[in-house]
Amino acid sequence: MIISANNLSIEQRTGERLGTSTRLLEEFQMHGKAKVFARIVLKPGSKTPVHKHEGTFEALYFLAGTGRVDDNGTMRHVKAGDVNFTDNGESHGIENIGDTDLEYIALVIYL
Repeated sequence: MIISANNLSIEQRTGERLGTSTRLLEEFQMHGKAKVFARIVLKPGSKTPVHKHEGTFEALYFLAGTGRVDDNGTMRHVKAGDVNFTDNGESHGIENIGDTDLEYIALVIYL
């Protein structure tokens, strides 16, 4: 199955999460196995606040830009090609510290 870009659900985010979230698959299409499969764009200076994963784990694959990840309280810089893995019970947050959009694929899977 091919899903046309015209048929993807795009959420325009405001406030500290300024940017977009494009759902690449809807939750029902993942048969209850995953919560999120999305392309996220954070505008310069924007962030996804620190949050804890309970009952899920998440993998982020960075496509473009530069960012800083709070990885369980340890700050790490990320760039295109890097992966952030946050296991069940762990916390993370992402901030765009660059002058261009920070783009990444997010996959959140249920345990």
